Amino acid sequence: MYPLGIIDKNLKAVKSVINDTVAINQRLENSVKLVAVSKTKPRDVIEQALKAGHRLFGENRVQETQKKWLDLKKLYPDTQLHLIGPLQTNKAALAVSLFDVIETIDRFKLAKAVARYINDTDRRPRCFIQVNTGKEPQKAGVLPEETDEFINICRTNLNLPVEGLMCIPPTNEEPALHFGLLREIAERNNIKELSMGMSADYETAIQFGATYVRIGTAIFGSRTV
Repeated sequence: MYPLGIIDKNLKAVKSVINDTVAINQRLENSVKLVAVSKTKPRDVIEQALKAGHRLFGENRVQETQKKWLDLKKLYPDTQLHLIGPLQTNKAALAVSLFDVIETIDRFKLAKAVARYINDTDRRPRCFIQVNTGKEPQKAGVLPEETDEFINICRTNLNLPVEGLMCIPPTNEEPALHFGLLREIAERNNIKELSMGMSADYETAIQFGATYVRIGTAIFGSRTV
């Protein structure tokens, strides 16, 4: 159970830290957007955030999103949904229909499938490339040294709307190194959006140019699944 008003209180606290960090680093006001990570959270908890006025959420499972959000999107049509979890190729069509941003494009086969469904419908979600900055074998993402070529293929061959990069740094390494690397890749590929930083390191991510931070625990508490 969540105490009455706690989600609203947590959202305001996180947004206050974001705004302070933006100001300290002399970045433009409203240059960093908060993705409230609502994966595994039930509808009633998400509705508390919606009633508090928040409209940007991150989910990591396509079918879970479909069950939770079809009705909620009708009630709150200005809501924006980001896919922040791995995407199977056979769920690409459903992802294109549900999400406003797909942050986890990480291989050619998936990029090709997403591009096909985008070109076949009037839905055009913005696409981010997930970069495996730590080169972790268990983690999804394009290797840093292969990212430039992958971005070019996605844009030139597939006409995919690549507008951002995303990363999840290794838990046992300094996140600033990975945020700096992602920023370098973005700059040389003329990419403006950077999705990086979670509850434990989002202030550092903002220092390195994050335009989206993905916050779950600091808003909704510990994961239940």
